[in-house]
Amino acid sequence: MAGSRRTGAGQGADKRRRSAARLACVQALYEMEVSGAATDPVLEAFMSERWSAPEAGFVNQAPDPAFLSVLVRGVSAGREDLDALISPLLPENRDLARMEILLRVVLRAGAYELAFRPDIPAKVAINEYVDVAHAFYAGKEPGLVNAVLDRLARQVRGEDAGSGEL
Repeated sequence: MAGSRRTGAGQGADKRRRSAARLACVQALYEMEVSGAATDPVLEAFMSERWSAPEAGFVNQAPDPAFLSVLVRGVSAGREDLDALISPLLPENRDLARMEILLRVVLRAGAYELAFRPDIPAKVAINEYVDVAHAFYAGKEPGLVNAVLDRLARQVRGEDAGSGEL
């Protein structure tokens, strides 16, 4: 079937667009959490205004709009279920409700992909959200994201899920 497969360059662009969508998802979820805004207006703003703004960080690659929408809507709708999955996996000295908002939404987004998107390999989801955490944190937070999402992957996908560590 000629033309049914993406070329290497096309696949790379798709991966970058999905990575950008994950970053935008975390930013949108953060905005929703801080402002109390509803999902639709925030998504609309990201899709119509924010991608073209150089300060938004999407200069090289615009997010995949369909994937961004699925992620934001999925995390928003499943927030309580995601929190229930994440909370028991946190270290004893961490409480999800008291956690910094940004770190909490990174964990929720990663948990959503692991629990509800079996089409995305666990290792990919873990690595992507560790990368997102690195975009915002220079400390131990990316390690926490890696550890929690790795535990969750083993729990929801079985022992063959693999580690997010490279």
